[in-house]
Amino acid sequence: MRVEYPQQKIMIVGAGRTGIALCRYFIGRGAALTLSDARPAEKITERDELSRLGIALDLGGHTTAKFLASDLIVISPGVSLQLPALQLATAANIPILGEIEIACREFDVPLIAITGTNGKSTTTTLLGAIHSAWGKHPFVGGNLGTPLIEATQRNEYDVIVAEISSFQLEAVEQFHPRYALLLNLSEDHLDRYPDMASYIAAKREIFKRMTPRDVAILNAGDAHTATFSETITARKIYFSSQRILTEGMSFDGTSIIWRYQGNEHLFPVNELLIKGLHNIENVMAALIPPLCEGCPPEIAWQAACAFRGLEHRMNLVRILNEVAWYNDSKGTNVGSVVKSLEGLTPPVTLIAGGKDKGGDYAPLAELIHSKVRHLILIGEASDRIAAALGSLTHTVRVPSLEAAVTLAHQLTEAGGTVLLSPGCSSFDMFTSYAERGNIFSAAVNNLPGA
Repeated sequence: MRVEYPQQKIMIVGAGRTGIALCRYFIGRGAALTLSDARPAEKITERDELSRLGIALDLGGHTTAKFLASDLIVISPGVSLQLPALQLATAANIPILGEIEIACREFDVPLIAITGTNGKSTTTTLLGAIHSAWGKHPFVGGNLGTPLIEATQRNEYDVIVAEISSFQLEAVEQFHPRYALLLNLSEDHLDRYPDMASYIAAKREIFKRMTPRDVAILNAGDAHTATFSETITARKIYFSSQRILTEGMSFDGTSIIWRYQGNEHLFPVNELLIKGLHNIENVMAALIPPLCEGCPPEIAWQAACAFRGLEHRMNLVRILNEVAWYNDSKGTNVGSVVKSLEGLTPPVTLIAGGKDKGGDYAPLAELIHSKVRHLILIGEASDRIAAALGSLTHTVRVPSLEAAVTLAHQLTEAGGTVLLSPGCSSFDMFTSYAERGNIFSAAVNNLPGA
């Protein structure tokens, strides 16, 4: 359903990819736009296009008067509602919505929304691959990369598959998926949220407007999810890697078992290219929506088995002198590092650190003690990680990622594994986790040896 905004004064906050996509969308809907960003004009690469489109620019800061003169404010995912100009707009009763809220109002096809602390991108991409193998035309994006608003610009999609972050869920009003997947919950973004309860509350927004005709897909083994699952009004389907369920998706150690409406299918996990218990959980979650919608199990499983995983997520970079090097740069929180270490056998050399996100490093303690022979730390968080975990194994702090790779090469013996899984964001030293991962992989490939 096409929504128009004739002559509405709309403020777009954030001039990244999502903000620019929002500008293009609203211009086509008749709105009068202002784009606001804290960065100066020379940092906005699309400013010439924006000027051609007749979009007013508020750069180098956020002008309160312009915010207060708006009929509607639409924020990009990284923009905090605590921004002073937004706080004043809230007090003035000016609506503030997020990009996913604007986008979802136009969808006439099913929306599958994937959230959780870890595994979102893998599960989202895999869901897209399964639908494509089934002959569907899915849009795959959201927090994964392509802004959800871009799905409104073309009418060829018959299903929307979207990764959704907690940040995006902070500014929704009618957002209503047909399927909502909550993969897991562990400490993350505590540099943005005052406590874990606030982070969980943001994630729970994904279920708030669902009805019994919709489906919530939940991890039966997640303790945090168990505390509020009974409040979800949607029909619930569970997956579990820890116990066999009478209904839902289970893992018995060798096969994934799908039990639904009296039918049962077994999928042998040794056929999967992606490895690790966390990836088995991602596959289980991704199988549920298409199977519920009637996708033949053989087609869904064939697509899952062909899936090679995502870049920077437990990718094997190289085997050198009987040492395996893994790039897990997308492991930006403690829960993700836990999952990655659980899938490896000791001895492991772990490279960790970056911009601290305020989480507790204690959940890593047992794995550090039992599996990690060398802990190499980089970035702003190195002191805090060393204080929490440094006594459990041999620990060294180094000034750069390249130095960490060199040292890991010197320390790790044949038969060992080197894992980059930072447990932190990249923004103290890099522009993104992708840049961090690329630099790691390049440094590993430059090491001498066959």
